[in-house]
Amino acid sequence: MTTTAPRLGTALARLLVLAAALLGTLLAGAAPASAHAALTGSDPKDGAVVATAPKEVNLTFSEQVAMSPDSIRVLDPAGRRADTGEIRDLCSGSVVRYGVGLRAGLPDGTYTVAWQTVSADSHPIAGAFTFSIGAPSTTSVALPDQAAGGGPVGVLYGIARYLSYAGFAVLVGGGAFVLVCWPRGASVRPVQQTVVRGWLTLTGATLAMLLLRNPYTGSGELADAFDLAGLKAVLETKTGAALTSRLLLLGAAALFVAVLFGAYPRRTDPKERKDLAFGLGIGGTVVAAGIAGTWALAEHASTGIQPGIAMPVDILHLLAVAAWLGGLTVLLVALYRAPSLERRAVARFSKVAFGSVTVLAATGLYQSWRQVGSWSALTGTSYGRLLLVKIGLLAVLVGIAWISRRWTQRLADSSETDADTDTDTDTDARLEAESETGAGAVSESDTDTDTDTERESEAAGIDPERAVQLARQRAAVATARRKRERDADPERAGLRRSVLTEAAVAVVLLAVTTILTSTEPGRTEEEAGRAGSTAAGPAAVPDRPVDIRLPFDTGGVDGKGVVRLSLDPGRTGANALHLFVERPNGKPLDVPEIKVALTLEAKDIGPLPVAPDRIQTGHWSASGVQIPLPGEWKIQVTVRTSEIDQTTIDKNVKIG
Repeated sequence: MTTTAPRLGTALARLLVLAAALLGTLLAGAAPASAHAALTGSDPKDGAVVATAPKEVNLTFSEQVAMSPDSIRVLDPAGRRADTGEIRDLCSGSVVRYGVGLRAGLPDGTYTVAWQTVSADSHPIAGAFTFSIGAPSTTSVALPDQAAGGGPVGVLYGIARYLSYAGFAVLVGGGAFVLVCWPRGASVRPVQQTVVRGWLTLTGATLAMLLLRNPYTGSGELADAFDLAGLKAVLETKTGAALTSRLLLLGAAALFVAVLFGAYPRRTDPKERKDLAFGLGIGGTVVAAGIAGTWALAEHASTGIQPGIAMPVDILHLLAVAAWLGGLTVLLVALYRAPSLERRAVARFSKVAFGSVTVLAATGLYQSWRQVGSWSALTGTSYGRLLLVKIGLLAVLVGIAWISRRWTQRLADSSETDADTDTDTDTDARLEAESETGAGAVSESDTDTDTDTERESEAAGIDPERAVQLARQRAAVATARRKRERDADPERAGLRRSVLTEAAVAVVLLAVTTILTSTEPGRTEEEAGRAGSTAAGPAAVPDRPVDIRLPFDTGGVDGKGVVRLSLDPGRTGANALHLFVERPNGKPLDVPEIKVALTLEAKDIGPLPVAPDRIQTGHWSASGVQIPLPGEWKIQVTVRTSEIDQTTIDKNVKIG
């Protein structure tokens, strides 16, 4: 006869429902993953109207990105490709810039630039903007509504990411709990099953991420998960190498689990057992750190500021999370499925959890500074607000852990159980092993007992088979009685409730952490916002062409119009100057003279006169216009529309 574990009761059901509801709310309210790289500028910029067709389109990003041949596409008003398809690496120093050449002889009209790439921390990013040659026009280009990394593939990939974190925590934290806190738990079947399921979850989630990686960063079509060419391309990326390395390390982890639950509990010699535990501890730590390193090397820790410090800190952070939350999971299983859990095992885990929280606080503080960077980003960005939610959940978790620690101090085995353990150790060990494994397996001691029972029954004239059955029933009843006695212990029941609440909050905390790793850091978001506001202002973005419009009115006949000025490339050194003089209706206006002067008032330079040449009606040009220094330059344009009617207009622009 086999016994069953005590029912968890309505309290467990309520807590699990609450955790599921909170988790669902978080996942449902999460926007599609925005990556840690951001587009900070473009040439031509969004909405610009240029006089002549540029030779190429350049994009500038906040950090390094991985480009493919189709990462930048330029489409004409009819939706046809207007680019050459050749991506050019224009990076210089800390400036991350890529460009694509344009075909010659492009007609006037509105062109659409659609781009999609993968940031250095493995997340896909995409966007689009338009610019016009000559004058804006209608366009038939239709861009997909689905964000990069969104759709069903994005949901599946996000679930796999969450499961990979959860599996890692249970695998590493469960193994550490057995080795450090409760060595006898290596022979307990529910504990074995929990750790093995953690390994299976992490392995399955890693394989799923490897297959989904191609459609996640590309087409978004689920069928492309089995595209061998796409899988080969993924394996050549940093993320693909990290996932492959994780699978190899999981092979070593499988060996660790096999020894931990196989050879280790069979060791009877204390010295051999201690030596094997030491070897398992060293080997397990190396493997766990290696698996954690696959996240650090492929995601946000490997980019941004101080990556050499951030990656080891990230590994420590992940190991501390696993030791705490994974150990908490195994403790919860042991409290409900293995009543023989000793008080000293719980006390040891309390110390491990305290150390883990200390490491989490130190590493989390550094990571928060690195990813947020300012107080304004903490409250004014999505990353900062999510971080505040995580800190709040962590504070709640620490508070519940303190309650669990109090219950641990009050936990004590009943005197009757102690007496049973002292007088009948062998029988208790056999009965507990049988009940905890739940398999009804017969050990060597069971075989000896059954043989003795058969001999005694033969001598007494009783059916031996019936006698063995009765003996097993008595043993099962005794085991059930001991479980009921332990379940009635108020300290143990209180500890169960507090640990169960900890686990429920930990589920939500892990979900927030998963979303946080897929969200653009506050530091990057603020930098991108500042760059965007600068580009939208009246001054030109440094190191980009200057395109300005200057309305004028000379007061005479045909004296009203607009001068469109373009200074390319808009930086120090030689520049090409183009001026287009137009009537209010947009048609070219032929004027007898136009002059330009450049002044850098901060350095007392200028005015530097420029005399453009007339190219055709309404179009004037000058080449080799020298800008000696970067700064805030005043551009003055003098327009003469008759012998006596003229006016001078000016505008300040920033030239890099």
